Amino acid sequence: MEGLKLQTLPFNEMNIAKLKSMDYNNYPIVYILHDNKKKKSAYIGQTVQMRNRMKAHLKDEKKKGLDSVLLIAHEMFNQSATYNIETNLINYFIADNKYILKNVSQTTKAVTHNYYDKYKYDDEIFSELWERLRADELADNTLEYLQNKDVFKLSPYKELSESQVELKEEILDFCKLQINSGKQSVFLVKGDAGTGKSVVLSSTFNAIQDLSKDEDSPLKGTNNYLLVNHNEMIKTYESISESLPNLKKKNFMKPTSFINQVDKTGEVADITFVDEAHLLLSRSDKYNSYSGENQLRDISLRSKVTIVVFDERQFLKLKSHWSSNLLEEMTNGAETKTYELTDQFRIQADQEVVDWIDAFVDKKVKSFPKATGDYELKFFDSALEMFEAIQEKDEEHQLSRVVATFDYEHKKDGDEYYVEEPGFKGVWNRTHYKETWAEHPETVREVGSIYTIQGFDLNYVGVILGPSVSYDEEKQELKLLPQKYKDKEAFRTSSETKVQYNVEEMKEQIILNSINVLMKRGVKGLYLYASDEKLQAVLKEKCQGGKENG
Repeated sequence: MEGLKLQTLPFNEMNIAKLKSMDYNNYPIVYILHDNKKKKSAYIGQTVQMRNRMKAHLKDEKKKGLDSVLLIAHEMFNQSATYNIETNLINYFIADNKYILKNVSQTTKAVTHNYYDKYKYDDEIFSELWERLRADELADNTLEYLQNKDVFKLSPYKELSESQVELKEEILDFCKLQINSGKQSVFLVKGDAGTGKSVVLSSTFNAIQDLSKDEDSPLKGTNNYLLVNHNEMIKTYESISESLPNLKKKNFMKPTSFINQVDKTGEVADITFVDEAHLLLSRSDKYNSYSGENQLRDISLRSKVTIVVFDERQFLKLKSHWSSNLLEEMTNGAETKTYELTDQFRIQADQEVVDWIDAFVDKKVKSFPKATGDYELKFFDSALEMFEAIQEKDEEHQLSRVVATFDYEHKKDGDEYYVEEPGFKGVWNRTHYKETWAEHPETVREVGSIYTIQGFDLNYVGVILGPSVSYDEEKQELKLLPQKYKDKEAFRTSSETKVQYNVEEMKEQIILNSINVLMKRGVKGLYLYASDEKLQAVLKEKCQGGKENG
């Protein structure tokens, strides 16, 4: 056997019996069981005991209807390589959305690890394999296209880091222990933007749903939900559910809809996951048809076990302001556990870059890092030049977009609104797309907002810091001007609700939180433009003081 070898056989007893005399038996191999029905199904696996494994699949009721098997072999395959290729195939098949997969969760110990020549398997062998699958019409889209889809980035089968696997195991153990305890139970996951919170949540929720169908699991028959108060992320989770057997669209809801549903049916949920919990409401809000005072508490009271993912630096509205007192109120009397993720997974840059962004969000404008590795940190004194540079990056790397702080007029009346800066005018904050904003090719000619991009990755992000972000030359720090911030909903107060915080301070914090989220979208680079002349001057100075950025 030389190089990559693919062979398709009818999936039946006669052909499986022939495997004994072929190269494949007792050799690490990857395989795809599939059918050719209108609504196609597939199962992806790897084994060193091909004949025995196929016999087991033939007896499996869940594999009935799969009538073909594609065998994938290579003389360089070892078990680390075949496991890695199996995982990659599952992730890309989910993103490609041509087949409904019959795979259920892999072991929680599926931790990311290196092995000899891993780059060769990932880059060369897998790329060749995928193109041959496309030629055989088992796959449709290119790897590059799929890599930039949010469905791919949030796939439940993504390999996890050691700390992410540890968190997943702790959540699963917590759920199994507490599900029949009769006591309200809350597991709180904390972490900054880019620490991989949603990836762990996606993986763990899929595992919970698989266990709900497992006769031998204490979670058998549980009724579970994943909630997120973010339209773009709901779209992504629903897309993932189209490719996996135990995820259903009905399991993904917005918080108010979930609360109202439970109140209507009287059926308490078993396990409820809450992603981006910092976006939940901490007071009543007629606009969202919510009459309570604490959505997190109301969700936890309607669930036996609640898993909450939270980042206090990402709340963006006064009505979503969360304090330690409110969190304590939610967990008062409950069995509680907390886990914090700290590793940065999104920004592929030296720690100096992350530290520079964190300092900026803390109002300190430092000199640009002298060395940023392969990551690009650039300042532009022209919004148009930055916009054109991002378009060039999009042509080269895809998924590169310009976003802005919410300093530009926008109404939900169907009209077009614009970000206008000297020499530049860009369509602003379109929200009518069915899929996530950044995945539409035409949005490279638009400017996105915090609401179109929060929770998602870009390859390169260009951030327009609008008029609300200025600079105090005397204090030598950022100066926030909330009166210039155009997100009226963010600052809307309620005469009926007493608050335990300084409203003006919280308005400034909301602007800083939005800057934090926007600046941490780019995996490969961050480009900056400042509308305010004072901030523009100091950024230019700090840029030149660190390195030449063009």
